[in-house]
Amino acid sequence: MEENRPPQQQYSHESAARPAPGEAGAVLDDRELLSRSARGDVDAQHALIERHAPYLFGVAHALSGDAHDAEDLVQETFMGAFRTRFRGESSLRTWLVKILMRRAGMLRRSRRREQSNISLDASGVHEPAVASGAPGGGGADARLDLSVMLQALSPEHRQVILLREIEQMSYEAIAETLGVPRGTVESRLHRAREELRKRFKGYL
Repeated sequence: MEENRPPQQQYSHESAARPAPGEAGAVLDDRELLSRSARGDVDAQHALIERHAPYLFGVAHALSGDAHDAEDLVQETFMGAFRTRFRGESSLRTWLVKILMRRAGMLRRSRRREQSNISLDASGVHEPAVASGAPGGGGADARLDLSVMLQALSPEHRQVILLREIEQMSYEAIAETLGVPRGTVESRLHRAREELRKRFKGYL
């Protein structure tokens, strides 16, 4: 499994190394690449990974706060995509992010169960870890670290902040990606922004 993982250091460089396979050097669109990938076309799989892996890695890293977890999530996202039928109801990138979000949720629940078991073994009482607040060093003087800010939020709030303010997705696209109504997206975003304002003085 390990040798099939798209290396992190290649995400930002290999995409320019070669064009997506096509007739007489023509660049294929996402839908055709995915169709060929699902049929086992290795060149198409590599082309699709090189085209979207850097973006997906950024999303995964912001969600997980860990580069190794992010690489695993990206790999699992593509493996899932190659086995799943794309209906074309959204852009391929939005669809890939949706798969990634599901994988991240599965990872989060798995880690929560592991932490619960460890806590119960140690003391018989489960006390969930609390994310740290603002970085030390004096509020506005401190350089706000994006990963620290995101990790201070609940998973639901982290998702909407990431997709809206970092990835610049529309409310409709976020709702589709997360599988919730637009109103839920708006309320979560409002609460997430308020939480960031309380925790980080330099957040606007």
